[in-house]
Amino acid sequence: MPLPEQPLSPDGRCWWCGDDPLYVAYHDEEWGRPVADERRLFEKIVLEGFQSGLSWLTILRKRERFRTVFHGFDPERVARMTGRDVARLLLDAGIVRHRGKIESAINNARQALALREAEGGLPAFAWRFAPARTEPVRSAADIVPATPESKALSRELRRRGWSFVGPTTLYAFMQAVGMVNDHLLGCTCHGKVERLRQAFVRPGTS
Repeated sequence: MPLPEQPLSPDGRCWWCGDDPLYVAYHDEEWGRPVADERRLFEKIVLEGFQSGLSWLTILRKRERFRTVFHGFDPERVARMTGRDVARLLLDAGIVRHRGKIESAINNARQALALREAEGGLPAFAWRFAPARTEPVRSAADIVPATPESKALSRELRRRGWSFVGPTTLYAFMQAVGMVNDHLLGCTCHGKVERLRQAFVRPGTS
């Protein structure tokens, strides 16, 4: 993503959401807000994997169809999907038709169920890797593609059999679900998101 000279839009948002209403709503209402729900976390990991090589806006425009064909991202239902389902989804223009990514979603659902048994579930496990403290992002140049925490989470998930979970993909996941607050310091959403993060009880710590 090229870095802009002015990282804030005229209305005070982070530059990357542009003026597309769907992207603006995602920026304002979702991105950076802390998430503890297993399905939403699983959905985000899967969709970040599908996004690889594409724009996030492309995924947003297809998200409702993704939710339909992947059973609301219920790991138990996705884990039961078969090769017949893969073949069917490869014909569905409403999603990203990539065999490896479709098969990865099914595999990762099975690994998410294994994580429930071994570690208490994806929320408690993933949030262990959230940094204790992060510095505010003051400019676009401060946003990095990966961090030591995203690299560690990637390494551990790969060890457990997950796929399409590289460090950059997982840092995008961490940004989206509130493990860090990468809204620019001057963004209209920065303070709102930080207050939500400060009040948030990390899964597995209560």
